[in-house]
Amino acid sequence: MEEGTDRSKRTGESEQERLNRNMNELLQELRVSQTGVQILFAFLLALPFAQRFTKVTPFQRDVYFVTLLLAAASGAFFIAPVSAHRLLFRRQGKEHLISSSNWMAIAGLACLAVAIVGVILLISDFLFSAAVAVPVTAGAFLLFFGLWYLLPLRWLIRHKWPEPEERQQ
Repeated sequence: MEEGTDRSKRTGESEQERLNRNMNELLQELRVSQTGVQILFAFLLALPFAQRFTKVTPFQRDVYFVTLLLAAASGAFFIAPVSAHRLLFRRQGKEHLISSSNWMAIAGLACLAVAIVGVILLISDFLFSAAVAVPVTAGAFLLFFGLWYLLPLRWLIRHKWPEPEERQQ
């Protein structure tokens, strides 16, 4: 009980208030991410019905299909916490839900980043050539990987921020 009292003194919020705040922050982040996935997925669903889609190469068709699957997986990862929250509502499992939802959001972001890079590869290869597609796609990959993963990890290392469990003690 002392642990909760120490945290309450530092943050001014109870354990339940902290969990509620964490859940609300997570759901807000998921809303933003879901919108991006929905737009990307809609584009990918409409693409095969475009007249020029019949002119894709086998490589482009394969890139399209993998990208479509990644966009679907991203949507599944982003929507799963919302579904779990509804199913577990008022069952005292919020801390587990937040922890599980965190890794689902990270996995969803990874799938989304690779799906976006896949769309860039598909379109640049279709419109130009492999000579253009490879460096453009590599640049997009480095941009997403750098901004979404390397930069936050650098902040963690540089600032020596503790793990969430370590902060609570």
